[in-house]
Amino acid sequence: MPEGIEVEYYRRGAEASIDRSITSLMADDLYYLKGQTSPSLLQKALIGKELIRARRIGKLLLLDVDGGDILGLRFGMTGRIIVDGSAPIEYLEYSSERNNPAWDRFIINFNDGGSMRVRDPRRLGGVELNPNLSRLGFDLYTITMQELSQVLSSSSRPVKSRLMDQSEVAGLGNLLTDEILWRASVDPRRPADSLDEKETYILYEHFKKTISELTSLGGSHMGILQDHRTRGGLCPRHGIPLERYKVGGRTTYSCPEHQKG
Repeated sequence: MPEGIEVEYYRRGAEASIDRSITSLMADDLYYLKGQTSPSLLQKALIGKELIRARRIGKLLLLDVDGGDILGLRFGMTGRIIVDGSAPIEYLEYSSERNNPAWDRFIINFNDGGSMRVRDPRRLGGVELNPNLSRLGFDLYTITMQELSQVLSSSSRPVKSRLMDQSEVAGLGNLLTDEILWRASVDPRRPADSLDEKETYILYEHFKKTISELTSLGGSHMGILQDHRTRGGLCPRHGIPLERYKVGGRTTYSCPEHQKG
């Protein structure tokens, strides 16, 4: 968390920052500045300018600046965006329930007295000017059946690892991937290229439906499987113990009954 769904909410919230003149900024946490980004470069790119568009690719929020630069914001596991004191998402699963301004890692101040800030307790996100977008794969909202088939058929890695590879499918995290595979009756450990055309189609249908449904419900944590992703948890479909193991270093839950390898 946050995954692509949460960052889509952040994108919508960031639209309140569009067409407002930037008068100052706070970027004191050098660890939070990624790539070649520095406080002086941010000052030059942003002060006296306006943000003209908010867009998103996967988990990366992109804010276009009227001078031609692009401000990229990543949120790690605990980052949130707050505009004029209002957050599109008040609480993130697996993050602190506290709301401490000391966790503000980056702040833009506008000439009307408002602000946009990134609040990130664990400092796992980052700010980067003109990030390299070529490293990102197909976006979780726009990926087509043909593109998903291409992603899966070109690798023998576990299907979960393939789906979570941001250079292949941008925006899926641990919760969404487990939910999609659970709904599609696919074992997360199966080689990606072992899915046949029918299985890939079924996976794609559940992929799109899950993203749409959980976006409407408010986040990646709203899946059917989510409340059962715990030691001793039972499959919501069969009522039997879920399997718990690691795939690509990530804790994974699946049903031994309908997600057989």
